[in-house]
This record gives sequence, structure tokens and C-alpha cells, in this order.
Amino acid sequence: MIDRDRCLALDAADPLRAFREEFVLPEGVIYLVGNSLGALPRRAADRVRRAVEQEWGGQLVGGWNQAGWYDQPLALGDRIAPLIGAGPGEVVVGNSTSIAIYQAVAAALRLRPDRRVIVSDARNFPTDHYVVQGLAGLLGGYEIRDAAEGRFDDAAVVLLSEVDYRTGARADVPAVTARAHEAGALMVWDLCHSVGAMPVDVSAADFAVGCTYKYLNAGPGAPAFLYVSPRHHATAENVLQGWHGHAAPFAFETGYRPAEGIRRFAVGTPHVLSSAALDAALEIWERVPMDLLRAKSMALTSLFVDLVGDLLELVSPADAEARGSQVSLRHPDGYPVMRALIDRGVHGDFRAPDILRFGFAPLYIRYVDVHDAAATLREVLDKELWRDERYAQRLAVT
Repeated sequence: MIDRDRCLALDAADPLRAFREEFVLPEGVIYLVGNSLGALPRRAADRVRRAVEQEWGGQLVGGWNQAGWYDQPLALGDRIAPLIGAGPGEVVVGNSTSIAIYQAVAAALRLRPDRRVIVSDARNFPTDHYVVQGLAGLLGGYEIRDAAEGRFDDAAVVLLSEVDYRTGARADVPAVTARAHEAGALMVWDLCHSVGAMPVDVSAADFAVGCTYKYLNAGPGAPAFLYVSPRHHATAENVLQGWHGHAAPFAFETGYRPAEGIRRFAVGTPHVLSSAALDAALEIWERVPMDLLRAKSMALTSLFVDLVGDLLELVSPADAEARGSQVSLRHPDGYPVMRALIDRGVHGDFRAPDILRFGFAPLYIRYVDVHDAAATLREVLDKELWRDERYAQRLAVT
């Protein structure tokens, strides 16, 4: 088993080690929740301050032209595009992941009007499944089929996540996309737990959505993104017909005319201040070698799995290639165990009914952090520190 000195040596040789200094990390905290909310980039505060004080404060409404606010959704989309295997003019930023899913699935259904089946993983992140349920209820006459059945044959659209939010299991994006297309269905990928943690390529898919506040580190409330394959730009319809998706917003026409290209999937006013933080975060991501990021991600998660051993049941795939940058463990009293860990400086999170999740953001997590986190977990379990009655009280966010 690798000892702490060996972990320190691995950190000293880590080609990504300098990126850790780009983030604000509280003293005494091992932050293994990058798969829920990424750490704060040091440059983000100054960038948001500039947006507030110089752009909003100094330019006022002129900021829409002078500071480029109006073009943020497409400009930021073009910078995210390389992280997901897309090209310029294929990604738009704005709104939330839930809204982007609604847009993508609704557009796909209109492109397959003769089919009445939506395939979605019943164990997918709840918002994905809730959006599908809402659409099916609104439109009427649609069957929602669990992806576990393995049947795409008569589906209009298949909606899946590249990385499972509970287990960290990684889907084979090219193979599943090919299966959906062979069956005549359109493919929508949710990238929330993969973008910024590994190389991603959804260029063969029809639509993809993702958030920017997890591994991309754009902060709480940061806008989501939507990818639309260029082969659908002329025919896909945005059911949320907001004025920023209009062909001529400032003509103030009474009827809706969709803009050309990806802009038609813009909806309303861009999230200017949140977009400023995303702008700062992307300055980091434009310098990250994704092959090295993935290699370190697999090394970190494998080290954690090895150090934890048989202390707890491993829920994530044992093969590092088959999981994202996350390790999930099972304990019947997982919630108080996680509360006890957090009190001792190891921050993960809990997902009902019994899963402890640990997300490993390779840009700022060190090998020694992994060693110390596993040691703390062992102490909490061996000494039954989690039995303290205060840890049983559920907080609003777990």
C-alpha cells in the first residue's frame, strides 16, 4: 500500500501541480466535492469585480455593447466547445441545466414526430427524469422507457448521462450514440459529471447539455450550456422562444422568427455576472492538457480505492477506465458518516439512501490529500465517531 511519503513524492512530480495555486482552498480542508461545486478560481473575484464596478458601474447599459454582454452566450459557448469535442458556433451558454435539457429533448421530439417513446435512465440525475416526465405529461401520448431495458428501437430520443451521478460509472458515448442512431433515435447527453474531469467528445451526438459549476469551477448559479449538432441547426426548434433567440431581437417584431445557427437556442437575458466568473474559469481550462488531467484523475481515484480497501462497499466501477473522477462508497449510515468526515476536514457529500460520494478534481487535489482523506475515513469508522447524535440531524443540502 502506498504510504504518505510516496504520495508526497507523486505530488512533487505531478505535471499539473502548479494549477492548485490557481484556486482558493481553505486551510485544513480536503475538498472532495468538485463533482458538486468546484473550488473558487483566484482570478474569478477580480473578474466579477470588474464586471460589477467597471462594466456595470462605469458603462451602465452601455455594457451590452462595450463589454460584450450581448455576445456572451455564443462567445463563452465557443470556449467550452473544445472541452466537449464541438466546434465554433455549436454551443450556447445560458439558463440552467434543467432548461437546457427541456430545450434539447423538446427539439429532438419535434424532429421525430412519428415516434412516441423517450428513453431515459430511471436512475439518472433527478432533474433529467423530472424534465422528461414534465414534457411527456405536457405533450401527452408519450411513453417513458427505462434505458435499463436496453431497447432503443422505436424511440424518438435517448437521454443519458456520460457519468452516473451516484456511482460515477462512465458510459461508452460513441457506442451508445451509434446504437441510438442505428435505431433511428436522436441522442442527448448530459455532461454535468464529465466535462472538466476528462476528455469529452459528443460531436457524433445530436444534443448535449452540461453545467459549469462543478469541475469547470464557474461558481454557484453559473450558467449551463447546450450543444446542438450543426446538422440540426436549420431544422431544430427551440420551444422556449425568448427574444434573444429571435433573428432580430431589437426589431421588436410581434411574431417569432428564429435566429440562424446556435443563437436560436438562446432564450432570455444572459447571466452577465455569473458569466464573468465562467469567463475567468475558462482562462484556466484553456491551458489544461486533458490527457494529463484524465491520467491524474484515474490515478487519484485508484489510489483512494486502494487505500479504502474493503473498509466500505465500493459502488463505483473497480476499473478506473470505467468511472469518472468520482468514487462512491456504501454505508447504511452514510449520512452521519459523511457529517463526521466533514467535521474533520474531509469534504464529500451524501446521496440517498446510503452513498458517500467523493469527487476528485485533478487540478487542485493532491495525492497526499487522497491519503489523508482515506486515513480520516478509517478513523471515523474504526472509532465510530459518526455515532455522535448531532450527525444524524439532516441538513437541507446533503
